[in-house]
Amino acid sequence: MVIHVVRPGDSLYRIAQLHGIPLPFLIQQNELHEPYRLTPGQTIVVPQPEKTYIVRRGDTLGSIAAQNGTTVMQLWQNNPQLGGTDRIQPGQMLVLSYGNKLGRFAVNGYAYPSIDLRVLRRTLPYLTYLSVFSVGFDNAGRILPFSAELLVRMARQYQVKPLLVLTTLGEDGQFSGERAHRLLNTPTARAALIENLAQVLAMQGFAGVDIDFEYVPPEDADAYAAFVRSVRERLSPAGYTVFAALAPKTSAAQQGLLYEAHDYAALGSAADRALLMTYEWGYTLSAPMAVAPINKVEQVVRFAVSQVPPNKLFMGIPNYGYDWALPYVQGQSRARSLGNVQAVEQAIQVGAPIHYDDTAQSPHYNYWRDRAEHEVWFEDARSVRAKLALAGEYQLAGVSIWNIMRYFPQLWLVLNSLYDIEKLG
Repeated sequence: MVIHVVRPGDSLYRIAQLHGIPLPFLIQQNELHEPYRLTPGQTIVVPQPEKTYIVRRGDTLGSIAAQNGTTVMQLWQNNPQLGGTDRIQPGQMLVLSYGNKLGRFAVNGYAYPSIDLRVLRRTLPYLTYLSVFSVGFDNAGRILPFSAELLVRMARQYQVKPLLVLTTLGEDGQFSGERAHRLLNTPTARAALIENLAQVLAMQGFAGVDIDFEYVPPEDADAYAAFVRSVRERLSPAGYTVFAALAPKTSAAQQGLLYEAHDYAALGSAADRALLMTYEWGYTLSAPMAVAPINKVEQVVRFAVSQVPPNKLFMGIPNYGYDWALPYVQGQSRARSLGNVQAVEQAIQVGAPIHYDDTAQSPHYNYWRDRAEHEVWFEDARSVRAKLALAGEYQLAGVSIWNIMRYFPQLWLVLNSLYDIEKLG
């Protein structure tokens, strides 16, 4: 796989010629759309398949897989233009394999129940786990009404294990430290929640739970780890997997309500797997900067592997960017979230060249609209490759994508070109 960075005067035709691949194949793999305009600094992923196959009349994905010693799942992964469906036509070129890869990752993706099912279907081939966000609970430990049966069913069809995300989100949509404190210090509610959780997982077909309690009071750190351990002790005999989501810490002594109750060593021991929320350095209320600067992410990973076995850890990767209006005013400015594809389309529309910050390993650009300057940070093929390389360098179990609501072709193309994706059932 080659990541081509667009230069002034480049065209898709020239890029395809330069790398010796068919133009339609380049367009298909990157899922580009007419009129195929480019901007300097944009990334185009140039796949370099080991083996390809031309579809013949009467072929099915199943027959092609059987004839060529592969699987339908691998055909879906290698051919994003299929969108996770069985639709093929004579003359179509399919990628059978990409040759030797750098390693193997488990991949978790977060989704809300409202996800576009077409986006979900085309994403599921690349996932090991689908974390459905989220379900809450009341003061008595009762699970609040929630249903994700269609997502669970679709996940199973693509050999993906569905996880239910348990949070302390309040009615205002914000994480509630008070709700966490009340639960963790009320034994009857805690016991009831664990039993109710086991029932919901069984009734709705989930394979496990991802516990995501944020802004837990520092004095409840031990109680929180004990709760996660109790959940695991109850669920493990039934074959369920328990994940814990961890705020991005760089030391055990890190201060702040988001961090202090997240004892990496204790939670890493209590859960089967731990998810590092390595994103949101750049966020809605912050000054303009990368969402997940690689230098900051590495500080978190380095600390995490000193507290938790690497084969338990998933490193978070953001699937979005932010657009800030300038000048930034602390306490007043609010950035607009946008998808990575949308960020590039906007750069093309306004004629902005894309730059790349080598320290943050992240793309960005500036543009003007309505007499106001804007600054945009997002993810591209280069930043994705850098993050995957970091996870590989530290021998982590995998990566976790927040979130998969917007389809980002280059994320999955880079991931699948470089790494095998673990499938569990």
